[in-house]
Amino acid sequence: MVENTFNKIASLEDALSHINNETTLMFGGFGGIGSPPSLIEGILEKEVCNLTLIGNDTGFPNIGIGRLVSHHRARKVIASHIGSNPVAGQLMTEGKLEVEFVPQGTLSERIRAGGVGLGGILVDVGMDNEIVSQSKQRIVIDDKEFLVEKPLTADVSIVFAKKSDPFGNLVYDKSARNMNPLVAMAGKFTIAEVEEIVPLGELGPEEIITPGVYIDMIVKSNGVNWKWVWE
Repeated sequence: MVENTFNKIASLEDALSHINNETTLMFGGFGGIGSPPSLIEGILEKEVCNLTLIGNDTGFPNIGIGRLVSHHRARKVIASHIGSNPVAGQLMTEGKLEVEFVPQGTLSERIRAGGVGLGGILVDVGMDNEIVSQSKQRIVIDDKEFLVEKPLTADVSIVFAKKSDPFGNLVYDKSARNMNPLVAMAGKFTIAEVEEIVPLGELGPEEIITPGVYIDMIVKSNGVNWKWVWE
């Protein structure tokens, strides 16, 4: 259990208690790199379903968040693309998975806006596309028209980091950083799966990417490795 605000280390079981049916779940990762493997495995084993997933993509059929999609655990996905996961495309075509496509830059900014408490962002992407601009508010600033994109938040955010101290200050591993810092900010409750937990004070201030104030719970990764298995 989490003992106090300076020790947020918890068991996987405790972390999974916050992820249930109908949860809106935001996740870090890019094609599986930077997604939290132990948490995803735990969600599968818990048989959570009807999730709304928010993240960059749907991974691959058996890698990253794609495992939840392939096992029909999601009812809706908000992502920039699903092309690397043919199962997601098939489910969308069959009407079994609702997909909201958002350009990658717009998606990351909507997540950032949710994390820092903005009411939305202004973009000019898709102004002349009826499908993209449908039902979106328009606003004019200095004679230029923009679409208003609403911020994105989630009931729970799950992220993956290389190191953490007990307070939840996070260090990421190279490109595995990707969407994780933004996702960490935008969850009402954020769980960080980490490869290594170091004593408080060991991390240098300049290497910390996500401050622990954004993290509610820390789980030690059990070292699950994804296998490239194509079906």
